[in-house]
Amino acid sequence: MSPVFPMLTVLTMFYYICLRRRARTATRGEMMNNHRTIESNSRASPLNAEVVQYAKEVVDFSSHYGSENSMSYTMWNLADVPNVFPSSGDFTQTAVFRTYGTWWDQCPSASLPFKRTPPYFQSQDYVELTFEQQVYPTAVHVLETYHPGAVIRILACSANPYSSSPPAEVRWEILWSERPTKVNASQARQFKPCIKQINFPTNLIRLEVNSSLLDYYTELDAVVLHGMKDKPVLSLKTSLIDMNDLEDDDYEEKDGCGMDNLNKKFSSAVLREGPNNGYFDKLPYELIQLILNHLTLPDLCRLAQTCKLLNQHCCDPLQYIHLNLQPYWAKLNDTSLEFLQPRCTLVQWLNLSWTGNRGFISVAGFSRFLKVCGSELVRLELSCSHFLNETCLEVISEMCPNLQDLNLSSCDKLPPQAFNHIAKLCSLKRLVLYRTKVEFAFLSITCKRLKLFDFQIEDYDVIASMIGAKCKKLRTLDLWRCKNITENGIAELASGCQLLEELDLGWCPTLQSSTGCFARLARQLPNLQKLFLTANRSVCDTDIEELASNCTRLQQLDILGTRMVSPASLRKLLESCKDLSLLDVSFCSQIDNRAVLELNASFPKVFIKKSFTQ
Repeated sequence: MSPVFPMLTVLTMFYYICLRRRARTATRGEMMNNHRTIESNSRASPLNAEVVQYAKEVVDFSSHYGSENSMSYTMWNLADVPNVFPSSGDFTQTAVFRTYGTWWDQCPSASLPFKRTPPYFQSQDYVELTFEQQVYPTAVHVLETYHPGAVIRILACSANPYSSSPPAEVRWEILWSERPTKVNASQARQFKPCIKQINFPTNLIRLEVNSSLLDYYTELDAVVLHGMKDKPVLSLKTSLIDMNDLEDDDYEEKDGCGMDNLNKKFSSAVLREGPNNGYFDKLPYELIQLILNHLTLPDLCRLAQTCKLLNQHCCDPLQYIHLNLQPYWAKLNDTSLEFLQPRCTLVQWLNLSWTGNRGFISVAGFSRFLKVCGSELVRLELSCSHFLNETCLEVISEMCPNLQDLNLSSCDKLPPQAFNHIAKLCSLKRLVLYRTKVEFAFLSITCKRLKLFDFQIEDYDVIASMIGAKCKKLRTLDLWRCKNITENGIAELASGCQLLEELDLGWCPTLQSSTGCFARLARQLPNLQKLFLTANRSVCDTDIEELASNCTRLQQLDILGTRMVSPASLRKLLESCKDLSLLDVSFCSQIDNRAVLELNASFPKVFIKKSFTQ
């Protein structure tokens, strides 16, 4: 046989392997007209016609710009047919997340990021949508109406939320993902990423977003799910393979949504036996620990199975001082926590945000973990952890005596009485209660950073008075959308909390500049570094001039929507506040484009944000 034929056989097999490997993996951000994309078409028959459906219901989300008792700028606008598309612009009928850009992370109160976060996980917010029929998805279209480009990951779930019987197994599969990218245009678009096929039908879709590169809030109008009732047959159509497709970066999420087979990795007792450990046993213990500190958690689990020496290092509790489990929300369960437990006896920072939903983590499993690992905890992130109940907060208050930072944002299933246990946390400095059902009775606490925005309280003046009386060392207070707070409550707050550095009074319509409340704030709070007066149309030049005279440390000011502030007063502010880095004057009727350009020319270091109604 000619030697050419074996070579051709090898090349043919290599080409086939490339096709198979490419077919199993979703392309990362490549559109259908990209020459590297392998099209995945269904051999549809009249009996298996494609089903096209809009979202029936929004079942979960991490944040939204709107209020809980309104439809304006809320995630609930994603359900049903489009309200706005194909129009472009800022519309209240769309879904808007709470933040955008990077300046939220530049506030003095911003929490430090967790180490060991895998590079593929860059999601900041999410929304989960259900559809009427379960289908094998062939396409997911997202209708974006303003500042598109935030969606970075789309997932499908095997569980049917409308089924009367609980599923035997809940699986999440990534249909498409991409690193955050900058989209220069702000106009509406229909985002149609090329998704991969999955082997189960779904009617539960999850969008994850990252808005850090956006110049303004992204606005979503609707989500369309295309799919087949019966499992389609994969048809590969391709004319060439790009060698770059074989790079490892394309497969960095090959373990699904994180620590696939996590329990097996932790519990594996089979280690390689050998005469020695190479040169590793020659290195100082501390140096090996430092090297391993750069590994992600799944890599640490894999390395623990190589030899006894590295197993000892990988299981050392010092490797788990800061533990971020949020990237693995789709896989983390009671068994995972049980295997992590012996290694986490010294954990100080723990992030369980987004985890445990749909029965993955039980109250008993969470309680067992904290009883062993809670004594050294200083920071605990539990955003959107819907498994939490009153028992969990009681365990936190008893097992975490050193806790200083507690985030319970969007834990909207916690009953009001559960928050009374927080009062037992004597060391608490930061508390986030966004979208919770908290009542003011628990506020017999003293903390430095308090976020209490968008929750249901009848009298916010009472809250402000109690905070002013009990939290004398308060540094940060977020009262976003506290709709009935008045100048009386603000006066009590300002007189009692004169160390305040950050104050958010956005969307508090009962506060009026004519009462002098903003001018008094400026005079009584000279340490202010961040002040948000978003959507308060009464803010005027007098308020800005008082800030310029008294709050020279100001770094961020949001006066979006005011009609009574002139460019002259803003110039005084910019001249006085040398550290100012953000000034949002969007929809301020007296500040036109020319004024913004002139201010930008004079103060190039300040990001002056200006958006207009389309």
